[in-house]
This record gives sequence, C-alpha cells and structure tokens, in this order.
Amino acid sequence: MERYREYKDSGAQWLGKIPKHWDVIKAKYLWNEVFSFSENGSENLLSVSQYEGVTQAKNESRSESLKGYKKVAKDNLVINIMLAWMGGLGVSEYNGIVSPAYCVYRLKKAANPKFMHYLYKTPMYLAEFARHSTGVIPSRWRMYTDDFGQVLTLIPPIDEQDKIVSYLDKVTSKIDEAIVQQQKMIDLLNERKQIIINNAVTKGLNPDAPMKDSGVDWIGEIPEHWELKQYRHLFHNLDYLRKPITADLRSRNNPLYDYYGATGIIDKIDHFNIEDKVLLIAEDGANLLLRNLPLIYKAEGRFWVNNHAHILKPIKDDYDFLAYVMESTDYTLYITGSAQPKLSQANLNAVKLPIPPLYEQLKIVEHIKAKTEGIDFSIYNAKRMLTLLQERKQIIINDVVTGKVKVS
Repeated sequence: MERYREYKDSGAQWLGKIPKHWDVIKAKYLWNEVFSFSENGSENLLSVSQYEGVTQAKNESRSESLKGYKKVAKDNLVINIMLAWMGGLGVSEYNGIVSPAYCVYRLKKAANPKFMHYLYKTPMYLAEFARHSTGVIPSRWRMYTDDFGQVLTLIPPIDEQDKIVSYLDKVTSKIDEAIVQQQKMIDLLNERKQIIINNAVTKGLNPDAPMKDSGVDWIGEIPEHWELKQYRHLFHNLDYLRKPITADLRSRNNPLYDYYGATGIIDKIDHFNIEDKVLLIAEDGANLLLRNLPLIYKAEGRFWVNNHAHILKPIKDDYDFLAYVMESTDYTLYITGSAQPKLSQANLNAVKLPIPPLYEQLKIVEHIKAKTEGIDFSIYNAKRMLTLLQERKQIIINDVVTGKVKVS
C-alpha cells in the first residue's frame, strides 16, 4: 500500500505526523454526551466488551432494575468509563440500553462513526485514554466526559473515512474468519485433552478394575478401591493470607511478582503475599459459570493473591493429580447467586473428589502428561497463530486509521 504524498506535524507527540489534509480536533468538539433514560427497561439490553465493542447482551436480565438505564441509538459511542483504557468502548450497531454507569455520546458533526470505532480501539488511543483517566491504581481508573473531551481525534475528509471503513470491514472480516476457525481448533483440542483427563481421574488406568457407584452424577462409577473425599480433607485452606490490593502495595520500590485473582494471572504487582506451591480456584465472578475458561491455576514461588480466589495447599495427595481432578470437577451445584456467582469456602469444602492411592495418582499423572503432550503442542501452535492473526489485524487497522498508509 502507498503512503500519502505529504505529511504534517499533528502538534501532539503521541500522534506524530499525519496526512497534510487531515484535521485534529478535541473529542468535545466531535461528540455530545447523551442523557436519555429508559422509562420501563423494556429496550434491548446491550453490553460493552473490550474485545467486541457494543454487543447485544447474551444473558438478558428482565427486572425492574433496568428502569433508568441509558438509552443508546445506532451509531452512538458507548464508553465504560472504568475500562476505556483497556478498550471497553465502541460505536453501537444497535438501538438499546446500557448501564447508567456508562457514558453515551452522539456525533455533533459529519463523520463516519465506524471510523471512530476503529480509531478509538487502536493501542495509541487506548494509551491516551489511560493518560486521561484518573484514579490511584488501574482498577480504580475512570475516564470521565471532561477527560475524554480533551482527547485529540484524527479527522480525515468524510469520503476518506468512508473508504477506510469499507476497506477495513472487508480486510478484517477475512482475518476474523481465520481467527474464528483457529479458536474452534483450540476449543476442539482442549475438549479432546479434557476427555483424556476426565477418564483418567475418574476411571483410572485399569479397564478391568471392579467398579462402584460414586453417588456423584459428574463422576459416575469409580474403581472399587478408590475413595470419595471432600475438599476439607484434601487441602489446607490458606484464604486467611489473602489481602485486597491497596495503593501502598503498588509502590515501585520492590520487585514485581505475579498477581493472581479470580481469572488467573492478571498482572504483575510489586508485593507478594505467599511463597509456596498451591492451587487456586475462583471464589466469585462470572467466570464460575463459563466452562470454557479454566477455574484452577497452579501457583508456585513468590506471588500475590487477591481476595477473589481460594488458596489451597494439598495435605498429602499429589499436587498435579489434584490439579487435574479439580479441573474436571462440576461445581455447578455448589455455586450460589447469578448476578454475582460465588463459590464460598464452606461450599467448596463440601465438594467431593475421587481419590486413588498415592502410587496410582502418580501413574495417572504420568499417563495424562504422555497422552496430552502432543495435544499441548498443537494448542500452543494454534494459540501462536491466533496471536499472529490478531496482531496482523491490529497493525492493519492502526496503519490505515492513523494515515501511515493510504487506502486507494
């Protein structure tokens, strides 16, 4: 692709040089904030994802609480002020309503809203949104309307915006198709791996072993000499060591350690709470209801655990075996709440796991590792390809919407 004939200084270091005929204006001159609220909450409920932008909510909640939600019209920009710096925003393709905590904006001058969607999701704009957000720590950052209004926005001529959007829609749709196929492959590989693990940790390795009914639906029959044990008899619970993150723990005077929460390794922070080899399981959050996401994480060495994950140290059984069987467990009956799912310590302690003798646990772990080694390698390669596709898509978008290359 060709470059533009002439460039000029944008006047902002973070934007650099831009095509000579493009404009740069503050967002406050481009957008008006909209304050229109639902009278009965019956409109189409929308959600804002940092990955997909504005989408129709998958699990619609029809309750009186939706009364007073903010109305959104097609082509409005919706920003989750807490996640703007992580991409929690987008131009809506739908009419509907969103949380009253979000900000909704309508264009006040001629522009292609889809161009703005592409532009605002680029890494350079996310970094700028972070710069214009306020708060002590990232989890408390907010980008309010006055802050967003100061963000410089690139404005090509409207006909160029239309060309850019048309080009990106065509190119990225092909990449998105490849991404979907790659993700399907990863899901199938993970499913095949999980079947191997489930069979090994519930049936053992001897197909001729006498069996007995476990009395637990997800387990079914288990070898006669195995035991069913509750979590309380398998682990030391170290939840008392957890602490909420505070500003003083974000001091940059110390080395950085892995930070674990309800979704695994979240970030690096500069303090550690535990130095051990333990297993973590989410205590609360929507991930408890998503079986396509792992609930169990291995944590070793120095790390920090927040108060949204249970910390479990095996009493005497094999660490790796317990990790496998924990990941195979169905926790559905032990999770309470729907708006904010929770797996309490008391409920977790009551969960039963099939436990063979220690020597058999070691053999099962060896068997699983041998059987899944090739699958893990395939998953690694598929994830690597997925990452490359996502990076390629982002580079194409970034180069086009910032004027580094010209769309014919």
